Amino acid sequence: MFGGPFKYFGFESFSAMIIRCILTACLLLANLMTFATAFDNAVSTLQNNRCPGIYCGRQLLSDGNWSRCGACPRGFRANSSSACMPCNSSPMSYDWMYLGFMALLPLTLHWYYIDSYLQSRLFFHQQSDGPSFTRISLSFHASALVEVVLSVVLTLLLMEPKGSLTVYSCPSFNLSDWYTLLHNPSPDYKYTLHCTQEAAYPLYSMVFVFYALCVIVMMTIRPFLIWLVIPSPSKRSKPTIPLPLPSHGKATVYSALYFLPILALLHALLAGLIYYSFPYVMIVVSLISSAVHFACKEDQSARKLFKSTVSNVRNVVILLGHWLLHAYGISCIIPLQVSTNCSQ
Repeated sequence: MFGGPFKYFGFESFSAMIIRCILTACLLLANLMTFATAFDNAVSTLQNNRCPGIYCGRQLLSDGNWSRCGACPRGFRANSSSACMPCNSSPMSYDWMYLGFMALLPLTLHWYYIDSYLQSRLFFHQQSDGPSFTRISLSFHASALVEVVLSVVLTLLLMEPKGSLTVYSCPSFNLSDWYTLLHNPSPDYKYTLHCTQEAAYPLYSMVFVFYALCVIVMMTIRPFLIWLVIPSPSKRSKPTIPLPLPSHGKATVYSALYFLPILALLHALLAGLIYYSFPYVMIVVSLISSAVHFACKEDQSARKLFKSTVSNVRNVVILLGHWLLHAYGISCIIPLQVSTNCSQ
């Protein structure tokens, strides 16, 4: 193209290189425009052909097309265009309060049964105000707290993103989000399109993981605690002292092996109802339980009830525990109203 001195300095090869770069850029631009057009067509096709039902969705395939309507994978949820989108938002404050309530359930039941079994041998050896805490009962109460906290931490570490205490979630907008099994559509009443999935991810599944870890951690720690803290009757210097027996310590384990599966069953059936009603349940149950605690006293005079409460550490702890649960339930009502208004 160039002659004379231009050819000597290599301008002809330089111009050819520029032409090749321009052609390559034009080819890449054409490919990008083709891909963008195909993606826009796929999106418009998806919007014009939404999946039936509330929870059925399509997945974007590697070739730019959409899959058939069906259940979204775990950790995904169908949006308004029936596209399966990943759950990558943070739980709302009410979600964390709900998870806190689910963690308080086994802890409260642990403490109740520990107090019932380990303190029962002291009722007839102390005053009518009831027994106070002992070293053995405090050890079991602390063990239950450690077991539940350790189970909570392990549950958070097992959820996405794994190895972190943060959680990715999809918000729960309606009660139906917890019962997607009841909302499988039947197009033209000819067949059922199964789209059952965990729409309230991971608030539904992580509770089952938490209960399973509670059993594992308890069966790992509690037997050693019974062996270390509660001596056998043959090794006691004064057998007449009303100390708990090893059978009483084992009873605390057996009771947990009963109520943890029951809690899991209730969660499987009533998770959505519990999610939206647990603040009111806590308020009502704390009031009733506090009233029952005072009703069990023999002397029902106000002076005697006040004296027995402030003079016994156990009664003070029980009363403060009821107040804290009552306050927790009240504090959960405002986030519930906010999340309900946001979903409408």
